[in-house]
Amino acid sequence: MAGRINDEDVKAVRDAVPIDAVVSDYLQLRNAGGGNLKGLCPFHDEKSPSFQVSPSKGLFHCFGCQEGGDTIAFVMKIDHLTFSETVERLAAKAGITLRYEEGGYNPSHQRGERIRLVEAHKVAAQFYVDQLESPEAEIGRKFLAERGFDQAAAAHFGVGYSPAGWDHLTRYLRGKGFSDKELTLSGLSQEGRRGPIDRFRGRLMWPIRDIGGEVVGFGARKLRDDDNGPKYLNTPETPIYKKGQVLYGVDLAKKEIAKTSRAVVVEGYTDVMACHLAGVTTAIATCGTAFGGDHIKILRRLLMDNGSARVIFTFDGDAAGQKAALRAFEDDQKFAAETYIAIAPEGMDPCELRLAKGDEAVADLVEPRTPLFEFALRQIVSRYDLETPAGRAAALDEAAPVVARIKNSGAQHEVAVQLAGMLGILDTQFVVKRVAQLARWARDRGGRGPAQPQGRPQQTYAQGPPAPSGPALTLRSPAHRTERELLKLALQYPQLVSPAFDAYGVDEFTAPPYAAVRQCIEEAGGAEAGIADAQAYLARVRDAAPDDTVRRMVTELAVEAILRKTVDEVYAGVQLVQVRLRAVDRRIRDVQGSLARLGAGGDPQQLTAVQNELWVLQQYGQALRDRGADAL
Repeated sequence: MAGRINDEDVKAVRDAVPIDAVVSDYLQLRNAGGGNLKGLCPFHDEKSPSFQVSPSKGLFHCFGCQEGGDTIAFVMKIDHLTFSETVERLAAKAGITLRYEEGGYNPSHQRGERIRLVEAHKVAAQFYVDQLESPEAEIGRKFLAERGFDQAAAAHFGVGYSPAGWDHLTRYLRGKGFSDKELTLSGLSQEGRRGPIDRFRGRLMWPIRDIGGEVVGFGARKLRDDDNGPKYLNTPETPIYKKGQVLYGVDLAKKEIAKTSRAVVVEGYTDVMACHLAGVTTAIATCGTAFGGDHIKILRRLLMDNGSARVIFTFDGDAAGQKAALRAFEDDQKFAAETYIAIAPEGMDPCELRLAKGDEAVADLVEPRTPLFEFALRQIVSRYDLETPAGRAAALDEAAPVVARIKNSGAQHEVAVQLAGMLGILDTQFVVKRVAQLARWARDRGGRGPAQPQGRPQQTYAQGPPAPSGPALTLRSPAHRTERELLKLALQYPQLVSPAFDAYGVDEFTAPPYAAVRQCIEEAGGAEAGIADAQAYLARVRDAAPDDTVRRMVTELAVEAILRKTVDEVYAGVQLVQVRLRAVDRRIRDVQGSLARLGAGGDPQQLTAVQNELWVLQQYGQALRDRGADAL
């Protein structure tokens, strides 16, 4: 059996793969100041970015849910991999060959399940691409050509062809070392009467990639009349493919979505292709399922809830398309972005529109037309006879609760006014009050929106990101604020506080979480050890943590912004002095208490010793006040 990965190789992988490059595959990052980046956390649902990445330290930390760690920890968490699987994947990306302490190089059949399944899909995707050139695939090439897609377009999207035989891909993958169990688990094969056979046969194949660009599934289009299967057949749910959590084309669109703060949601693979080829490179589609909450989370992390962000849905104009639009509106309030709907003339989809009227028509289609809420309300209102009072009242009864779901009170009021106009109700205030009443009832029933993380209100600094409270820890305490700032300096700028910091005792930190971090720094060789190699120093400090709680606190302090724009020796000296001075003052109070207890009748020798200690402490405290860091 292969053994543990060589420690030097693990360090080499950490150093070779920048954490910001890895995280950027999953969410948009923006400047957070101090060399840090921020984005919406991928590990919990949040309204404003509390997830920070420090490229210089190779660490991330979320101030909302407290997840944090290095590049390896991020990939382990987001892709549900083991430590070894993660290191192997990152090593492959960096071109690093790993060594193992026992048994030499790791045989491929012993690699992690997810990595094996992804590898199988990668091989299968290339197999299908190669097959598109075969004589049998002429029907697939014709299908593409009839829809305006040439060879270059097919290559750009990785479109391929699955041979019509029973087990062409299965036999090919077996020859590449994949087991029957892996092929069945991946969804590429299925059980036949005499063993595994190909799941996809005689179809045009679209590779479905996750946000990181790895192939995790396929969408297969029927081409022949004698194929009794559905028009589109997708990969079944597997350990690496969850259709509700994947958006087709997101790997190609993510950078432009983040750059322009705009996303276009279409209905099919060919629609995505048509949009991208027409210059609308923010187009994505769901994979055989309705657009839902998990899809919204993906887009929100890319849009980062920018106030000017826009999401445009391009559903077909038929009844099914209208139904899909109404389903999308049900989740509309989960977006901070403005949502719109665009329906092509004559009910054409983007692929048909491109064929009929060219690229310019597709580009023009997705320019925001009708707000999604307005479309949804008009669909509701259109079902009633607005010429009669009863019809208007019935329409209001159905539409008002929809408007009441809008969380922003200003927007809710504005839409209520528009609803009154749609219904032809002259008393606008009556509609506004009706909507407000429904919204109030909903709140009273508990619909107040998401609670703060961990059930506690967030505390915030005058500057900088929110900070969590912990056991015996409150940032209202000046002592705790200063201790936190000094620890941040010791982790982020060890050269500014060394060597003085390393002489500080653990007991000089009054908050237990901070005392624990101080102990970790000591066990890692002290802050002075961090001057030569910052990342290795932080890794040692994190490794010294006795549990995950302390480890998270180390990561948090290592990425949190310093509370001053100019971080220099003067600022560091102030923090050092304040922490030491408070410790001295606490000791003075303790000694004064001992002196009072000894009283006039105490042991003279002990009394003198206590008086001398008090005098020394008072002199030291005065020196710190007068001379600052020079007295340390």
